[in-house]
Amino acid sequence: MDATSKVKKGAGGRKGGGPKKKPVSRSVKAGLQFPVGRIGRYLKKGRYSQRVGTGAPVYLAAVLENDEELGKLLAGVTIAHGGVLPNINPVLLPKKTAEKAPKETKSPSKATKSPKKA
Repeated sequence: MDATSKVKKGAGGRKGGGPKKKPVSRSVKAGLQFPVGRIGRYLKKGRYSQRVGTGAPVYLAAVLENDEELGKLLAGVTIAHGGVLPNINPVLLPKKTAEKAPKETKSPSKATKSPKKA
């Protein structure tokens, strides 16, 4: 095998130099607000163990985000960009009924009466 027979791939393994994909953070992939990458870095830097698995910072970030006792402990502390995004499953929302439609038709008639007074 000579050097010319080897197939060289494009930038980062993309053949043909296609468009670069936008990076997605591990926090977004896990649906969390807490920074998974930063927690992983702290776990490694803190030397808590020789090796840190890929799931460990994700799990720890989820616990830090959702633990109620931790929330009571840190009640007076403000965490920058912390919290949970407001997200309600559409199935849980109240259903719209036909009774609301006639009320909406009455409101424009009230709106037409008010300019006559002016």
